[in-house]
Amino acid sequence: MIDTVASMPRATVNGADLHYLRRGAGEPLLLIQGMSGTHASWGEPLLSELEETFDLVVYDHRGIGLSSRQTEPFTLVDLAADAAGLLDALGWESAHVMGISMGGMVAQELALHHPERVRTLTLGCTYCGGPEGALAEQAVVQRLAAGMMSGDQELAIRTGYEVNVSSAFAAQAANFDAFRAIALAVPAPVPVIMLQMQAIAGHDTSARLPSLDVPTLVIHGDEDQMLPVRNGRLIASLIPGARLVQWPGVGHMFWWERPAQTAQLLREHALSLSARG
Repeated sequence: MIDTVASMPRATVNGADLHYLRRGAGEPLLLIQGMSGTHASWGEPLLSELEETFDLVVYDHRGIGLSSRQTEPFTLVDLAADAAGLLDALGWESAHVMGISMGGMVAQELALHHPERVRTLTLGCTYCGGPEGALAEQAVVQRLAAGMMSGDQELAIRTGYEVNVSSAFAAQAANFDAFRAIALAVPAPVPVIMLQMQAIAGHDTSARLPSLDVPTLVIHGDEDQMLPVRNGRLIASLIPGARLVQWPGVGHMFWWERPAQTAQLLREHALSLSARG
């Protein structure tokens, strides 16, 4: 069920009210954000590129952004069920799907549980678990945790920014200004981030990915501190026919550093499916 009270679209899905935004025209594309990310975290440069080609939907996970509050634990399978429920609420039988970071883990579960709903799959800067998967180094985790728990909002935002982008991108002051404005406008509650971290800890699709029969694109920057690039290589090796794009000198938030190129890859990926059809 979709509610548009106060011009703010919300879909009631699995007991949660999920806020979403829809723009553009064309083939349906659902974007799934990562840990602490909101609808605003995609950035206008990417969204303005994508809306020229796609009927585009971005949304806030339960407990995040403008979606309803969340206090109970959940799994990534629960979040994948939310994504499938949102497709139902939108009246979409299927869609192109891109998930990044935690959202890429959610997208993996969505494609594994509901392959008929996913026209093409794009997995960005993400992780599949298993013995060969690699989470962030302990020093990075400690730095992020110190920023979040410091009580200093500016320090938390600055730390989050510096570990999520490449050193070259971080050196440009204007890039941080845009990141900071979004973080202040739509803050992520720390208790829900902790619940998301708990859900990520239980994630492991590594043994199931070889069963996927969905056209898959994997994107990863080789300066990713949050989820090292070896994860992208591993995922691409496990999914039959997957294409891997590695960007040198790019950090975790590749869609911020290369929005036009990201949009072009998504267009090519979707069009390649249409051509095969």
